Amino acid sequence: MKISLSPQRRDDALKVVKAGDTLTINGAPFDFSALPDGATISAREIPCEWLVGAVERIAGELHLTLILPHGANPSQSVAYPAPIIDPPDGVIALPADPAPVEQAVEEEPAHVDG
Repeated sequence: MKISLSPQRRDDALKVVKAGDTLTINGAPFDFSALPDGATISAREIPCEWLVGAVERIAGELHLTLILPHGANPSQSVAYPAPIIDPPDGVIALPADPAPVEQAVEEEPAHVDG
């Protein structure tokens, strides 16, 4: 399996789980096991907003492109992600930047006159 990634500024999240030729994308399973070698499925035929372009089986291997959501000012690895080649079954590790940490504003201690 070769998963290409198309970065897009979005506030939502993507979770992909692989089990053989089935990808579960944000909880919705998409089984591509019946796709024969040399065949293509148009993205319009797949009810998934995360798939971009066609899903193809080339030389026995699935090829597809997923949107990779990211926040403002993504790192190089998120803005220009490498394809994911032959990921193992389980949750697919997608490139991501750490969540921004909000700095707590410290209040000055109350001054007590005594």
